[in-house]
Amino acid sequence: MLNPSDSLVDWVVKTLPGMGAGWCPPGMLGIGVGGTAEKAMLLAKQSLMDPIDMAELKARGAKNRIEALRIEIYDRVNALGIGAQGLGGLSTVLDVKIRDYPTHAGSLPVAMIPNCAATRHVHFVLDGSGPAEFATPSLADWPKVSWTPSPQATRVNLDTLTREEVGAWQPGQTLLLSGRLLTGRDAAHKRMQDMIARGEKLPVDFTDRVIYYVGPVDPVREEAVGPAGPTTATRMDKFTETMLARTGLIGMIGKAERGPTAIDAIRKHGAAYLIAVGGAAYLVAKAIRRARVIGFEDLGMEAIYEFEVRDMPVTVAVDARGQSVHQSGPDEWRTKIVELKLPVTAA
Repeated sequence: MLNPSDSLVDWVVKTLPGMGAGWCPPGMLGIGVGGTAEKAMLLAKQSLMDPIDMAELKARGAKNRIEALRIEIYDRVNALGIGAQGLGGLSTVLDVKIRDYPTHAGSLPVAMIPNCAATRHVHFVLDGSGPAEFATPSLADWPKVSWTPSPQATRVNLDTLTREEVGAWQPGQTLLLSGRLLTGRDAAHKRMQDMIARGEKLPVDFTDRVIYYVGPVDPVREEAVGPAGPTTATRMDKFTETMLARTGLIGMIGKAERGPTAIDAIRKHGAAYLIAVGGAAYLVAKAIRRARVIGFEDLGMEAIYEFEVRDMPVTVAVDARGQSVHQSGPDEWRTKIVELKLPVTAA
């Protein structure tokens, strides 16, 4: 709830970096202004249903105050250098949408909702004539996706991984993981922390193992597992010290940045945090050859699984010395944008 004289643009530019990279930038920003706090949030959500048209808007120029605000926020946010996946770059937002509504003269309700680049929705009207039917999109309409491991990537055998090997990894280094990988996210971590506090034995030995923050979807047909993309790692920050200090865990995989508490624990215990690409759950699952539940089966998708993976691509985001690419990357790009006067227009 801003004051009427406060700058909407300054608030967005100040607030966005604190939202981290868990929303998988680059994407869209939906902003609602006016009404009540609840109305502003609804407006922000509704604005994200509008088509992406920033390129056309910048080409013809703003015709009103809202369009001028969209362009100003777009340029200033991209100048932050946050970039794709929060690793630094020119494109943090692809478009900015704003909807407004009358409000009391003494207040300025504002809501902001980030939407990842994988923005998927369909527009339709229910007219009472019968069930709504939609044609399945043709894969021929999409570019062919192919991927081969980079020859510069470091191959890692998870079954023989040592703390010394983890300690040699460098920030930004690309790894190809093969072997047995454990999984666990919010519910599993909460249960494990409670069990450790009570002195109970965990159902899984984490010594010299790596855990993947994921809740996999059930497989269909010949799949070993359904889409299995990383979840936002900051939610596990409060469990990191316990897991590293009490279980023998030496590595974690998720998406987005880690907070100061987790980074301190990683540095203290000589562990590492790796990131898989957010928003590519189906493609990540292609590296998983087998999957089985080995703990907390009652938690469903949040149970502890053991995956057998082959050439699963990840990037070292926080190394054993506590160096984070989510800090260094945007810092470097902010400097480049200023020094080279680079344009911040997203592709």
